[in-house]
Amino acid sequence: QVQLVESGGGSVQAGGSLRLSCAASGRAFSRYSMGWFRQAPGKEREIVAALTGSGLRTYYADAVKGRFTISRDNPKNTVFLQMNSLKPEDTAVYYCAAAGIIGRVGVSASEYDYWGQGTQVTVSS
Repeated sequence: QVQLVESGGGSVQAGGSLRLSCAASGRAFSRYSMGWFRQAPGKEREIVAALTGSGLRTYYADAVKGRFTISRDNPKNTVFLQMNSLKPEDTAVYYCAAAGIIGRVGVSASEYDYWGQGTQVTVSS
């Protein structure tokens, strides 16, 4: 069982930055691919970014490519999402998720086994 807790959300003006953190409680953290998803009001949950257990392979949604960076610190059981040049359309609840898949990142929510409670990110214009 893996428990995930997000932190770092809040309100920021357009063009600003935030760094989200996700702390995992499992003992096999490095074996899980990790992902960040987001869900805006009235919209479907969508992939934001993901990376393999080693952190060597990453994936970014087109909407955030070049602005967001996903990374992980396996000894500290933590995954990060650095968000720069934020836009109002980035406003959403952001969720951290863990997937027990091998050799690739997961881009679909159905591939993930564990989820955090989410943290609100609000970008004002």
